[in-house]
Parts: sequence; C-alpha cells; structure tokens
Amino acid sequence: MLRRTGTTNYERVVEQSENTQAGHEADRCNYFGEQMNIVLTGFMATGKSTVGKKLAEKLGWQYVDTDEIIEHEIGMKIAEIFDKRGEPFFRDVETRAARFASKKNNCVIATGGGIVQKAENMKIFEKNSIVVNLTASPEVIFERIKGNTDRPLLNKPDPMAEITSLLEFRRPFYARCNISVNTDKLTVDEIVEKISEYARNKTKKYTK
Repeated sequence: MLRRTGTTNYERVVEQSENTQAGHEADRCNYFGEQMNIVLTGFMATGKSTVGKKLAEKLGWQYVDTDEIIEHEIGMKIAEIFDKRGEPFFRDVETRAARFASKKNNCVIATGGGIVQKAENMKIFEKNSIVVNLTASPEVIFERIKGNTDRPLLNKPDPMAEITSLLEFRRPFYARCNISVNTDKLTVDEIVEKISEYARNKTKKYTK
C-alpha cells in the first residue's frame, strides 16, 4: 500500500510552478467570476493533454495531469504500473491523484480515460469543477494511436475492436459529464473556445 510521508515529489514540482506564476495571480483568479477548476475526461487520444495545456494557457490557469501525478508518485510509467502492479492498484492511486488535483483552484485538470468509471472520482471533481468529456469516433482514435505501444489497455490482437468495446462500456460514465465535445473535425483552438464559452455561460447562471 502506498504511503504518503511529507511532501511528495509532484507536490514540490507543482509548488515550484505556482511560485513561478505568482506574478500573474491577479489575471489567473476569477476569469469566470469565481474560483473553480475545469476537468477534461475522455477516451485516450481525444486530445485531453493538448487541449488542456492550450486551455490553461488561454485562461492563465495552472495545468495538471492526473497520469503525471501518478507517475511522479509511483516512479513508473503508466504502462509499467499496469504491468507490474495491475489495474486495481492503478485505479486506487488514480483516486488519490484526483483528490490531490481537485484541491487546486483555477486549474485545468487532464485525466486518464477510465477515471470516470469510479463514482468516487466524479464526486470529487463535481464539488468544484466543470467536467468536460472529449470524444472522438473509434476510427479517428485508432488512427491517432496506431503503432503506439504505451497504451496498456490496447495491447490486444484487435485494437480497433477493443476501442469500440471500451467506448461503448464507458458511454454511460462519460454521460455524467457537464458537456461533451467531439474532437474529430475541430481544431484545438475551436475545442478550447467551446469549453471556455460553456464555462462562462455556466458560471454566469450561478453568479446572477
């Protein structure tokens, strides 16, 4: 069982990043009139990391990735964690990463594709975040990831069938998100604008 003793390596990295950005705090805080986070969920290769970084840049917010939190904490790549420790262990640590990330304010949080399957994770995020689901068709996902050996859930004889099966299984979990954005034919900037517009409209509703 993983134990936390003192400040973790990832927390030190995040703290250093926050100190570097301290001079921009006035611009960072209250873009939408209140403190909040935006969480990006979705299947692998739907653009969570790329969109997340661009969205954070646009808002002047911090960006974190739950998979990176896990890798810093465990000292292994995600594929290695799956291989050596198994998926149940990974999912438990993933919940810890979700809890750590959700304590941030004015932060864009990119997550792993299966994080929505655990109700506890969604409850953690829903307390102070807009939860976005990025989607893509099985064909587009396959084109984006074919030849990539770092996707542990797709190391199967028929990756396309596995993508289709996993997407169908996760569909009801992704449906819990506040908004869904299909990334098949949109540019990164267009996706970022859709999310920003939704967030502005949602926060206006609750701040009137």
